[in-house]
Amino acid sequence: MVGETEVKATMPRWVPLLLGLISSTTCGMLLYAWSVFIKPLNAEFGWSRAEIALAFAICCLVFGLMTFPAGKLSDKYGPRRVVLVGGIILGIGFVLSGWITSKWQLYITYGLIAGFGGGCIYLPPIATAPKWWPDRRALATGFSVVGLGLGSFLMGPLATKIITAPGYGWRYVFWYCGIAMGVMAVLAALPLVVPPKGWKPAGWKPPQAPATAGGPKNYRDYTHEESIRTAQFWLLYLSYFCGSFAGLMVIGHIAGTGIDRGLTPMQAAGAVSALAFANAATRIITGIFVDKIGVKAVFVTWFGLQTAAMVLLFPAASLAWAIWLIAALIGWNYGGMFTLFPASCLHYFGPTAQGSNYGLLFTVWGFAGFAGPWVGGYLKDVTGTYYMPFLIGAAVCAVSVLISIVIKPPARIPVE
Repeated sequence: MVGETEVKATMPRWVPLLLGLISSTTCGMLLYAWSVFIKPLNAEFGWSRAEIALAFAICCLVFGLMTFPAGKLSDKYGPRRVVLVGGIILGIGFVLSGWITSKWQLYITYGLIAGFGGGCIYLPPIATAPKWWPDRRALATGFSVVGLGLGSFLMGPLATKIITAPGYGWRYVFWYCGIAMGVMAVLAALPLVVPPKGWKPAGWKPPQAPATAGGPKNYRDYTHEESIRTAQFWLLYLSYFCGSFAGLMVIGHIAGTGIDRGLTPMQAAGAVSALAFANAATRIITGIFVDKIGVKAVFVTWFGLQTAAMVLLFPAASLAWAIWLIAALIGWNYGGMFTLFPASCLHYFGPTAQGSNYGLLFTVWGFAGFAGPWVGGYLKDVTGTYYMPFLIGAAVCAVSVLISIVIKPPARIPVE
């Protein structure tokens, strides 16, 4: 009989990290450079900020809601099929957005179709990578989502360059980048598999159960049904909403904010890139911090900084260097959430139902993605500035600070 330590891996375990990087880069290109489209769409069609932001809001909502069924399907059928189908759908929807002539067409092609595909490809690699890295789960999670920031770092200046180039424009961004995104997602899907049953890294030993008065006691992971019956799950859910609401409000409007305050389009795009670069860098570094000092200390620090940055953003927006600095701080704290929340989900409930658990937890990002950008656009239209939207974002983010202070892991479940 083959022992557990003799089970061979089907591929080097760095490969799932690379595949997660590629698929999350695709998602970053889909979502986080949206603010560069605000001015061109407003100039061509005369749509209000709230109407334009609604396309991004719908995309975020659909993206977030799709992660739960995508996680369930990934747990059942494997991640490869889910990511492959999602990548094709995402590419089709993004390319079709280049032919729109009405806002309703944009809502369908970008919001519904591309958002559906993006939701399919996002979750499975995040749930798969830590299974290959049980010794460094938070770091593996952070690496597999680092592409969300990288994608927007690339997409912001690239889209702005295409939009402003003679003979081109915003439609070419959808056509060219849509094809590239579809190809990237398909390539990321084809090798993506979970490790064979019984496999573990060479030299790694699972943590030993703590000794008790009656001897060592074994514990098991929470099932999905047990996880959602805990107060901790829903506190994480509320905290995720608050942090995402604030971050996505900024992402949906930061380029427009800079331009309104007198910056050039390229200076405003620099804020998008600064946010995106920090958004990418923090995901790995946050994972290192979590593995070293635990999630609670990082949670409190990151959300506290985010609240302060939201307050400072509007006053800083008239100076290029200042908005880049604040944008980077917001990107750092916002991006850290995508390591903190899956790491917390793993820490609280275990890896067995991680696809379903984090898939459901991430659905709240969709609700926040719908509310944050739209509220920001609506309040800008009503008040004439972004001062009030960003103050409200800071107040909502402060709720996450309070939750991160009081929340504790649920009781462990002994094996009967």
